[in-house]
Amino acid sequence: MDFRTETVEGLAQRVRDKEVSARELTQAALDRIDLLNTRFNAFVAVDPIGALEQADAVDERLAAGEDVGPLAGIPLGVKDLEDAAGFVTTHGSPAHADDAPAPADSVLVARLRAAGCIVIGKTNTPEYGWKGDTENQVFGATLNPWGEGRSPGGSSGGSSAALAAGLVPLATGSDGGGSIRIPSAATGLSGHKPSTGRVPGGGSEPANWWDLSVKGPMARRIRDVAYVLDEVVAPEQTDLRSLPRPESSWRRALDDAHAPRRVGWTPNLGYGDVDDEVKEVCAKAVGVLAGLGTEVEEVDGPWDEDPVNQWLMLTSTYNLRTLERFRDTEVWERMDPQLVGLMDWSRDHVLAVDFIRALDAAHYMNLALLETFGEHDFLLAPVCAGQTPASGGMGTINGREEANWVQFTYGFNMTRSPAGTVCAGFTSDGMPVGLQVIGPQHADAAVLRLVALLEDALDLDPLAPID
Repeated sequence: MDFRTETVEGLAQRVRDKEVSARELTQAALDRIDLLNTRFNAFVAVDPIGALEQADAVDERLAAGEDVGPLAGIPLGVKDLEDAAGFVTTHGSPAHADDAPAPADSVLVARLRAAGCIVIGKTNTPEYGWKGDTENQVFGATLNPWGEGRSPGGSSGGSSAALAAGLVPLATGSDGGGSIRIPSAATGLSGHKPSTGRVPGGGSEPANWWDLSVKGPMARRIRDVAYVLDEVVAPEQTDLRSLPRPESSWRRALDDAHAPRRVGWTPNLGYGDVDDEVKEVCAKAVGVLAGLGTEVEEVDGPWDEDPVNQWLMLTSTYNLRTLERFRDTEVWERMDPQLVGLMDWSRDHVLAVDFIRALDAAHYMNLALLETFGEHDFLLAPVCAGQTPASGGMGTINGREEANWVQFTYGFNMTRSPAGTVCAGFTSDGMPVGLQVIGPQHADAAVLRLVALLEDALDLDPLAPID
């Protein structure tokens, strides 16, 4: 069984129809992990015995005539920034590598498990999810199934690599600056960063990156993402930002994936430097949409400067709040030096009023974005400015190494906008390129629908060239 050629929706239906058992799906995932995980390092913890016990419980309930849920028997990888009962949540950090296993699931994992998922294990992430590459001091680097030695992006790179390699059909991700969209683009997946509050966080501890970071499911194709979102978008009393449940199914909305009236296309968001090859691939995909009848207008904007300084001010201060307690311990010396450097910068230079001004910047960015949406249904842009780097390296823009090769994603975390990605094509060395679809506030269903339309029209359905 190759999870890359199956859908989550179809697999779950086969389990409910008793064409295949939850145990068989789980064993297929475990076998695939045994075969390939040493090559890609997508999973950092796996519990075969526990996973098969979960699967047997689903099969027993099904045999007894019970409703086992819309995700019956689906093997699930959980990003190692959130809790899954029985697994250590390391955050990819020496600070937590020796912690006790989590006693309970996060809200998202609990909802997925209640819908029938089988938790297989934890997927790799950079330390505290702070960057667009997936490597850390505890577990090392995750590699991209699309290219030997290449990065799968980050920070949900363990999940994206697991999906692209067919280790599991479903995984969790989070996105505080592009961490679902960047790895989805780098590994040829369709992805979606929900609006803030759509997929609740909550729990006993406050969110690490507050308004910036959201959680969501990851799968190879957008209809599966929407199918899973239908099971997890609902209010949560412990999340101050959680939104009401949508009135209708997002998955069913994708059955009517029609061309929008008018979209804006921006190759650089008004401020950035973009790789020529990335721009060309994305522009060609936008041209396919124009061929379906959509009016496409190239726009200069929505912003005239890179919001990276404001974003870094927010994220480094959030991280300082979370990790300052480890200062002057041996753990601090073992943390990612760049992460530590940013926290030191925040401690020495960011005043409370500076932090508030960074929040104010998000407000003004949203006002500028509203001007774009006053004339266009959606905004389209590349996901990444540069080409996918080697693991541990920097992406390239026209052959030049660029540390901020992901400069087109974090602005939409600041505005809390729903944003999706679809594989637009490939660079000359065979690496996937992602096209980003941004919608107005809370227009998640519309964004998912346009990603589905592009997915169908481009008709790529790429499979990583794994031997």
